[in-house]
Amino acid sequence: MIFAACKSTSPIVTTKQGSSSAKKSNLENRKTERLAAQLIDVASKNIGVKYKYGGTTKAGFDCSGLMYTVFNSQNIVLPRNSFEQSKIGIVINQNRDQIQKGDLIFFKTDNSTKINHVGIIIEVNDDEIKFIHSSTSKGVIISSTKQAYYKNALVQINRIL
Repeated sequence: MIFAACKSTSPIVTTKQGSSSAKKSNLENRKTERLAAQLIDVASKNIGVKYKYGGTTKAGFDCSGLMYTVFNSQNIVLPRNSFEQSKIGIVINQNRDQIQKGDLIFFKTDNSTKINHVGIIIEVNDDEIKFIHSSTSKGVIISSTKQAYYKNALVQINRIL
């Protein structure tokens, strides 16, 4: 087992995929699914809030500020920027069968050399991933990896829960 957290008072317990301890019980799976649903509910309630650089409130969110606030609502403390958030949890394979609601999805946008954008996954289908994020032009919205901009910028998916 690996313990990862930003603060020692709010541990996040994760396991390496493929290890025998990575197999969760049905009860643990249900708890994780409920927690993911709660996180998505909090994120959804912010759809329409404008973009604000450095923002972490309904007055405006940037992408990492939205994730910081959403996870903090369930007492999970994430770092404050998307690059640092990408170092938390387990990087999972981008195969659709491994991606779950509540995972974080990371991007390198505008020819960036490092991760600079993040969202929370709300739906996984065979040909797309839908996620909530805060875009600089439209604020908090739902987007899809079917959109060329995000399809081409996608670099990583992390399991936090």
